[in-house]
Amino acid sequence: MAIAATALFVAAVVVFVLYAFNPATTRIFPPCLFHWITGLHCPGCGSLRAVHCLLHGDLATAFAFNPLMVVAMPFAIWMLFNPAWVYRTWLPWTAFSMLLAYGVARNIPFWPFWLLAP
Repeated sequence: MAIAATALFVAAVVVFVLYAFNPATTRIFPPCLFHWITGLHCPGCGSLRAVHCLLHGDLATAFAFNPLMVVAMPFAIWMLFNPAWVYRTWLPWTAFSMLLAYGVARNIPFWPFWLLAP
């Protein structure tokens, strides 16, 4: 019970910080290490800015920062309340394949793929 309460408290603090501080203009959030080293966009690049926009009700801008995260978030929340799905054998392979394909696609320097970059 104490672990769940602590996790809920930490999640609430993280959500509050993401709501109060814009990751695009605040330096309290670390930069993407993968992007910093390689210059490429990882599948998670833009996720903090997207969550900040979602918390402020700006779905279009959030989708522009990281469309996969915006589309996947309802499924992730649903799996929190239905944990039996986490134990499906195909789920990690599907998620890994989608992240890998998305990570490659958002670094292709041609239209429409450059629309996936944050």
